[in-house]
Amino acid sequence: MRTYLDCESGFIEKAQWMPNCWINVECPDDDDFDFLTKKLKVPESFLEDIADADERPRTETEENWLLTILRIPMQSNQQDIPFITVPIGIITNDKIIVSVCYHKTELIPDFILHARRKGTTVNNKLDLILRMIHSSAVWFLKYLKQINNEVASAEKKLENSIRNEDLLRLMKLQKTLVYFKTSIRGNEVMIGRLRNIFQNTSYLNKELLEDVVIELKQAYDTVNIYSDILTGTMNASASIISNNVNAIMKRMTSLSITLMIPTLIASFYGMNVDIHLEDFPYAFFFIILISAILSAGIFICFKKIRWF
Repeated sequence: MRTYLDCESGFIEKAQWMPNCWINVECPDDDDFDFLTKKLKVPESFLEDIADADERPRTETEENWLLTILRIPMQSNQQDIPFITVPIGIITNDKIIVSVCYHKTELIPDFILHARRKGTTVNNKLDLILRMIHSSAVWFLKYLKQINNEVASAEKKLENSIRNEDLLRLMKLQKTLVYFKTSIRGNEVMIGRLRNIFQNTSYLNKELLEDVVIELKQAYDTVNIYSDILTGTMNASASIISNNVNAIMKRMTSLSITLMIPTLIASFYGMNVDIHLEDFPYAFFFIILISAILSAGIFICFKKIRWF
């Protein structure tokens, strides 16, 4: 699906493509592919590179075309990880700006709505790329807050837990942070490459560039902080689970010892020998009482040393 957005009027959607329009393509189909390659003459190799889910942030030129690949965050449909990062390619020349992403994300619609609300205008291709990187940093921070909330929720469950599932939940979040950290770092490196490419041109907006660098640095520092916290939490959680198991085993052992006394007495009196209480009419109740007293005494002793 593709949309045509007028960069000079706050991303107002147009019915058809015209010069100085941003062509936003999400989940491209065959019709989109033909439009880009046959009508706009976009190199097919660029589209193939963007389709690679593991493509790292980088730039590439072919004739008068410039490909800029970024990594942006999105919620994952996979059960083994809550958030992932995916590549988005921005393909530009002197007159054409095309963004291509093979995934439907929250970032791009939010980016467009925010620009419309603020009345933002994009003056050139570098301006759009920098604003897209800035938006990606904002969404990294949004998802990091959600991850932090999930870590706090998992910590509460782990206090009395002995299940591996709770620890595996933290491991999935740790994997997400690794993806985020790698992607943010790659986008930071991309900023340096773009600065070198456009440093002698009128496209470079130093104030916007500085804002993007600051936002990315904040996202990168936040990832590092949350990663360190999560690593410490996982180590502590593993110890907590081990301690909880030990506590349960201690209680079970104490209970077994407490029940062993009446079992032992019953075993003695169950032997086929004289027990010297044959003529006592309340022998059975007497034996039960002695067993209960001994068990209660052992229970009290264990209670004092906190084995129960």
